[in-house]
Amino acid sequence: MAITITVGIVMLIIGLIGGFFGARAYMKHYLQENPPISADMMRQMMAQMGQKPSQKKLNQMMQLMKNQAKK
Repeated sequence: MAITITVGIVMLIIGLIGGFFGARAYMKHYLQENPPISADMMRQMMAQMGQKPSQKKLNQMMQLMKNQAKK
């Protein structure tokens, strides 16, 4: 009986640790593929700062953000 409870507790702890690291890896990958800031949001931010965003400048900024996320 004591061995069953001990094995159950150990497996629970291993499952919690494995789930934590699995969820962390999943979220890291998800945020790399789907950054929280889109081109439209970037365009609005630049307009609020008084800049006229061109498509070339938007592409450069998005590429900089992707490169920064990879580091």
